[in-house]
Amino acid sequence: MTIIRVALFGLLVIVALVAVAGAVLYFNQQSLFYPAPRDYPHGPLPGYRPVHTETSDGLRLAALYRPAQPGRRMIVFFHGNGDNLAGAAEAMRGLAANGNGVLLVEYRGYGGNPGSPGEAGFYRDGEAAMRWLADQGVATSQTILVGNSIGSGPATEMATRHPVAALILISGFSSLPDVARAHVRWLPVRWLVRDQFANATKIDAVRGEVFILHGDRDNLVPVANARRLYAARSQSALTIVPGAGHELAYGDTAQGLMVDWVNGLR
Repeated sequence: MTIIRVALFGLLVIVALVAVAGAVLYFNQQSLFYPAPRDYPHGPLPGYRPVHTETSDGLRLAALYRPAQPGRRMIVFFHGNGDNLAGAAEAMRGLAANGNGVLLVEYRGYGGNPGSPGEAGFYRDGEAAMRWLADQGVATSQTILVGNSIGSGPATEMATRHPVAALILISGFSSLPDVARAHVRWLPVRWLVRDQFANATKIDAVRGEVFILHGDRDNLVPVANARRLYAARSQSALTIVPGAGHELAYGDTAQGLMVDWVNGLR
């Protein structure tokens, strides 16, 4: 009986620990999934001018914009977690130098913007960016959406809603629960994570070309996510970069790959 009691006590301890960990994830997921940096650029970056987009729920969001050179397409960039517009400009330096126009989207709750981040809000922010470009006379057919990490969520969603020329996903995920499950396999994350960003279930609805770019040493968003995205849309272009981690978007290899792929679009 003593052994049985010890075993039951151990089981109860394990169940209690799992319950506590689940509660921490469930009630703190906004800070865990949306770690907006405290520091952000307060002035314009070279080559960009500050602009503001207006969301459907009344938020005025700061963004940065540079027009395209003649014959070049417009890039709309959704940055990753913990980043800001200065980092976004660094991630898009290759395409900017290529003469492409660039709109660097900043999210609600990031970069001094009002509001609280979340999946539904990010989609509103994406729509605000698309409307702003339309008001500038930029054709959707000449627009390429680029999403890095969590930015793959709003980029994919916008690509399903608008007939854009192309979608590029860098270090993107098949879904947010897929990422969480890779780190805490012992928790029922599919029932705990509220925001889904279910990119793999949406990507086949994208009408433009799709380029999936991922590092094989990404410890934050494992490369299995890229393979699931590709399996969901096998006519996509998939490049796995050997030795690259989650910082892939900022390296010279990714810069060259994106420029070459964009220049090769019809």
